[in-house]
Amino acid sequence: QVQLVESGGGLVQAGGSQRLSCVASGRIFSSYTMGWFRQAPGKEREFVAAITRSGGSTYYTDSVKGRFTISRDNAKNTVYLQMNSLKPEDSAVYYCAADNSIFVRKASDAYDYWGQGTQVTVSS
Repeated sequence: QVQLVESGGGLVQAGGSQRLSCVASGRIFSSYTMGWFRQAPGKEREFVAAITRSGGSTYYTDSVKGRFTISRDNAKNTVYLQMNSLKPEDSAVYYCAADNSIFVRKASDAYDYWGQGTQVTVSS
């Protein structure tokens, strides 16, 4: 079992920045590919970013490339999502997730464990 707890959400103005954190407990954190997803009201949950177990490779959905950065600190069992140049359309509940796979997968149903989510609201 892996428990994931996100933090760092809140209200920010368009063009601003926010950093999300997700702390994991339980099984060995470095064994998991980690991902960030988001879900806006009335929309399906969508992939945002993912990072391999070592942190050596990262992947992003096109709409956040160049603005968001995913990173991880395996010594602290933590994955981060640095979000810059935020837009109102980035508003959503953001979830971190853990996938017990060596591959990076973008489908939400591939991930084994999920946090409770943190709300990010970007005002125009």
